Amino acid sequence: MFTETDLEQIYKEGLHPDGIKEQLDIFIHGIPFAKVVTAASIGNGIELIGKVDQQKLADLFEEKKGDLDLVKFVPASGAATRMFGFLHRFLEEFEPDNMKLNDYIKSQSDATLSTFLESIKEFAFVDQVRKKIREHYPDNRLGTKGMRASIFVRMMLTEMGLNFINMPKGLIPFHKYSKYSTTAFEEQLYESSYYASAKDEAFLHFTFSESHVDFFKNEFEDVKRRVTKKTKTKFSISYSFQKKETKTIAVSEKNQPARNAAGELIFRPSGHGALLENINDIDADVIFIKNIDNVVIEELAENSSFYKKMLAGKLLWIQNKVFGYLRILAENKCDSEWIKEVKSFLWNELNIKDIPDDFERIQDILNRPIRVCGMVKNIGAAGGGPFWVDDVMGKTTLQIVELAQINLKDEHQKIITSQATHFNPVDLVCGVRDYKGKKFDLLKFTDPTTGFITKKSENGVPIKALELPGLWNGAMAEWNTVLVEVPLSTFNPVKIVNDLLHGVHCPNL
Repeated sequence: MFTETDLEQIYKEGLHPDGIKEQLDIFIHGIPFAKVVTAASIGNGIELIGKVDQQKLADLFEEKKGDLDLVKFVPASGAATRMFGFLHRFLEEFEPDNMKLNDYIKSQSDATLSTFLESIKEFAFVDQVRKKIREHYPDNRLGTKGMRASIFVRMMLTEMGLNFINMPKGLIPFHKYSKYSTTAFEEQLYESSYYASAKDEAFLHFTFSESHVDFFKNEFEDVKRRVTKKTKTKFSISYSFQKKETKTIAVSEKNQPARNAAGELIFRPSGHGALLENINDIDADVIFIKNIDNVVIEELAENSSFYKKMLAGKLLWIQNKVFGYLRILAENKCDSEWIKEVKSFLWNELNIKDIPDDFERIQDILNRPIRVCGMVKNIGAAGGGPFWVDDVMGKTTLQIVELAQINLKDEHQKIITSQATHFNPVDLVCGVRDYKGKKFDLLKFTDPTTGFITKKSENGVPIKALELPGLWNGAMAEWNTVLVEVPLSTFNPVKIVNDLLHGVHCPNL
């Protein structure tokens, strides 16, 4: 199937032909859909913790964190392309010499563009864009309304201007304060001082694209003094890239290896599940995971951070119980009453319903990585959520499932999906060391059958791509999982640029 040139390319990518053949088999035979049994909800897989107990858990974490290795892990390699999708279309379609801006706006199916243009002054990057306009279009004020709008967007997005369309989302100015503006990257640093720091030092790990490393390094040098002064915290930054060997081959619609115009095989990033490899390289007691764009303005950071501390306290409480049970098992000091207690704990705290009587199997269930996930109510955001799922052996487990994993053509599965009350986790707090202090090999606790095949295009040609099990989906399928409801105020992603107009992103409101 592969030529000598193909093999050279495969090895150069850090891959192996046998692995590529396995991927091709997956395309041919498909990936079985997840069989969702019921949506998780409060009291059925998701815990609602009262205010008093929330405070106790947050206090527990504050009490213990000085003796812990803490790391905040932030996936930050995503480009900002989707943030500005509607503006990119505007540049391609609008002809300022031949069209009136109002006519074009009226032709749009929604108010997204008009909202942006009416709110330009509110964005943190407005002064930077205007500076570029003065450099390249000194007579801009003399142009028509449509011409001025077109130039503004061009200076925002293109290489001639700020080149936002090709920048990582983490380096786009998000928040405008009276004397300065901040990026999502800086806000992640600021926020981490509240919960991911101990002894006045915070450790953060970002995943970047290799081409963006210098930009992030320069940004850190620019903001380090300011954020350190405000938080009285020293920030230690490390970073990594999505590993080359996690790429997957793309295929044609007929499941043949896809090739580019030069005849080379096409390999694609395999989704955020590939970042499990990066997390597996981190050795810490507690790892906080949070997406780069889920930030708030400084005045709201402390309140938002309270819930991170609460989740971390819940993790420590769970770990204390689990580690105690494992030590008793190791010393063979268990009796029938003790077994009843452990089974009750597995059922009520770890959502494990198929509980064996065998001591070794109980030990195996307990001795796993632990994740505590902050879950928000589903208000219509796109994406998956928590479900009880039957595996091929008939065992029912609590999982985070992407919609792409569910057969929505099956009416029964579609109905169950529509009953979801909560969204994908907005925060994860992970315990990746065992009761002896040894780090788990996280790659041993995944479900490789939970990846999914997506449809893409390469230079206008339809292709199919294979994504690894998602980071908080199949990549963590065999972890012990605790789901805790957290307020919607902790969920503030910036999917499109207009999201920056919401109050949580506007210091002046």
